[in-house]
Amino acid sequence: MVYRYDFLVIGAGIAGMSFALKVARHGRVAIVAKNPLEDANTYYAQGGIASVTNPWDHFENHIADTLDAGAGLCDEEVVEKVVREAPGQIRELIRWGVDFDKDAQGNFDLHREGGHSDFRILHHKDKTGAEIQVSLVEAVRNHPNIDLYERHFAIEVLTQHHLGQIVTRHTPGIECYGAYILNGNTGEIETFLSRVTMMATGGIGAVYQTTTNPDVATGDGIAMVARAKGEVKGMEFVQFHPTALYHPGARPSFLITEAMRGYGGILKTLDGKEFMQKYDERGSLAPRDIVARAIDTEMKERGEEHVFLDVTHKDPDETRRHFPTIHEKCLSFGIDITREMIPVAPAAHYVCGGIAVSLDGESSIHRLYASGECACTGLHGANRLASNSLIEAVVFADASAKHAVPLFMEYPFQESIPPWNAEGTTSPEEMVLITQSYREVGQIMSSYVGIVRSDLRLNRAMSRLNILFRETEDLFQRSVVSRDICELRNIIKVGYMVIKQAMARKESRGLHYTIDYPDRDPDSKL
Repeated sequence: MVYRYDFLVIGAGIAGMSFALKVARHGRVAIVAKNPLEDANTYYAQGGIASVTNPWDHFENHIADTLDAGAGLCDEEVVEKVVREAPGQIRELIRWGVDFDKDAQGNFDLHREGGHSDFRILHHKDKTGAEIQVSLVEAVRNHPNIDLYERHFAIEVLTQHHLGQIVTRHTPGIECYGAYILNGNTGEIETFLSRVTMMATGGIGAVYQTTTNPDVATGDGIAMVARAKGEVKGMEFVQFHPTALYHPGARPSFLITEAMRGYGGILKTLDGKEFMQKYDERGSLAPRDIVARAIDTEMKERGEEHVFLDVTHKDPDETRRHFPTIHEKCLSFGIDITREMIPVAPAAHYVCGGIAVSLDGESSIHRLYASGECACTGLHGANRLASNSLIEAVVFADASAKHAVPLFMEYPFQESIPPWNAEGTTSPEEMVLITQSYREVGQIMSSYVGIVRSDLRLNRAMSRLNILFRETEDLFQRSVVSRDICELRNIIKVGYMVIKQAMARKESRGLHYTIDYPDRDPDSKL
């Protein structure tokens, strides 16, 4: 089956759906989502979305905070763009139905999070992502120009390679013509031809054994673009959220939002002592990389598996009102956060790198855009400032739409793309082979490519991942394509890029800390 769309959107979080809504008035749009639309990384974002919305705050302050968190590797032009365009995109989200909390006077009820110098985090209680996701899902479901393909999995983006040309990362003028898509309902692989493709597949958290991300976060878009010889950068900068609920065996780990520390939560060791002042004068409100490393250090020095986040000194009714989801979740594990400290530990949370894009959101592959966590815009540099990710996604979805709409009718459909070639494949292998390899990738990445790294750990991780790569590629070549084998391929590819780019960075900066190169290199670049 061959489908033809003006715009193909792969991924259904805030980046993909906001782009779709912006371009749908100009052409036909397909949104491809590997799960039901409600199940995207956006849904799990608790804290909120950062924007200057009140007169006592200033763009210059938000810009300075972002640059400070990014440890000298932010693209200043991008930072300026995102911060200054943020209020307009907030208004757009509200027009699409997103309801942000307000105070008794009708002003936004703003939170403050680590690394921010002011209260500028808009939120919907402690489930902001869910509010955004549900609102956008309703908007796209009701749009007459948008077709939704749920339970469809993108396997490969289509380029000149599929026309028989040899394509390398040095090939000039690589173009994207759409994608091969696995129909999860029929098992058939269908061809989606497009004039413009938007990659909005989210992050890579599932590459790690312990993560706050849902299982969908397998880095599919980044892996696909890398295989298509597009530029991918900044993958060494993996952000570990300092405060995930410590509950052994839980996957994903339940996130205890940054906003809880902004609210007044204090990090303590198991004996009840504060410790963050030893590491940063901002204490528990220091940026995530500092807090995560501090917790990791305390845990290792003490031989303990978690620390505590304490909000028991706050008004119980206020705590329950601000954080109803966290309160209920912790109660389900027998923890009353108004009376008991919360056991927390770091977990893989966000990747600051990804598909390299221009100021217009276009990748190094012509006609292929990227937005959201799978994209590397330059906003985050070496470390993401809390709650900057959702606003980055909508600002760059807007930039991509503005760039693509005047051009898309000039791009023809590439009718010469052949159907998917399944020649030589047999029935799927035993699932145990895939699940065991998947588990091994998580163990390798968490053990050797975590918060603190070394050349020895990275080399060990690379050698073990190479074995899994060879085994998995052999399995892929002779097996009928399934979502499981594709996701395994993708997490191995993404893991490889994290390790390779971490090995290439001979310094410690932001989220990348290595004991072999503890100092910054003044000449380093993203």
